[in-house]
Amino acid sequence: MQIVDLRQVRARSLENLFQEEVLRWREELHWDYRPSIDLIRRFVDSRALGGSVAMESGQPTGYGFYVLEEHKGLIGGLFVSSHTEQAPVTQRLLREILTALRATPRLQRIEAQLMPFGTEIDPAFLTPDFKLHMRQFMLLPLCDAQMTRQPLSTGLSMEPWSDRMFEPAARLIQLAYADHVDAEINDQYRSEAGGMKFLRNIVLLPGCGTFLPEASFVVRPAGESRLAGMILTSTVADRVGHTTQICVMPGYQGHHIGRQLMERSIDVLRQRNYESLSLTVTASNRRAVELYERLGFRTIKTFAAGVWKA
Repeated sequence: MQIVDLRQVRARSLENLFQEEVLRWREELHWDYRPSIDLIRRFVDSRALGGSVAMESGQPTGYGFYVLEEHKGLIGGLFVSSHTEQAPVTQRLLREILTALRATPRLQRIEAQLMPFGTEIDPAFLTPDFKLHMRQFMLLPLCDAQMTRQPLSTGLSMEPWSDRMFEPAARLIQLAYADHVDAEINDQYRSEAGGMKFLRNIVLLPGCGTFLPEASFVVRPAGESRLAGMILTSTVADRVGHTTQICVMPGYQGHHIGRQLMERSIDVLRQRNYESLSLTVTASNRRAVELYERLGFRTIKTFAAGVWKA
């Protein structure tokens, strides 16, 4: 096996890997990954991505990439073909990427949430430096959704998302995830500025499908500008939605706001003839997992989020 720098190859040489990766996302996660692959192609050809490619007999069998963002590195993707022995290629690619990231000056943190296809990648993170958080990818056939139709508490109103809500939504993210496990996984949740960056990636950029404002809502206390809860939804394939964010302000939790937001989003998706809805959740967040299970979601894949700190 030979490992080469991702910046030494052109996207066309990875085309067979890209096509297989698109197929896996579609078959296993009901997700149209083609827009993401289009972005990766452009970044590879502009040599804007760090990363590694595994070569066997002159042919690419796997690749992984990372991006640098201020003080941290984000491992944005890793895929190994099912036509090769996946485990050793996966492990080698991860070692190469982690070595490169750790050698980056002033890097304080590495985050990785890599969806495994055909082989587990979690053992690569089982070192004293990495902390693992198991995550669940859950799917709901919308025809099977278990709805309760509970009304909102008095003094609260639910409104459609609008771009005027960026600032209060970023503030909500910071407050809702204070001392939460998800803020350990994604440090954008720890500040209002980070929350704003997260929101722009979801709403304005194709960071997680195509944003669907019609199925995205906020809950607001009457007469106030602050938010008590929020749900953001995107389209990730034909007639498939994905909940990209749902959070409720401390003090309002335990009043069924999360479920009411989910049900409102599900109603809109049904009206638009969507067939399914997916989401990811941290396994240790049992309250959230149980809520989704009561709605009818089932876990179809588990994966690990790894965090390394200098």
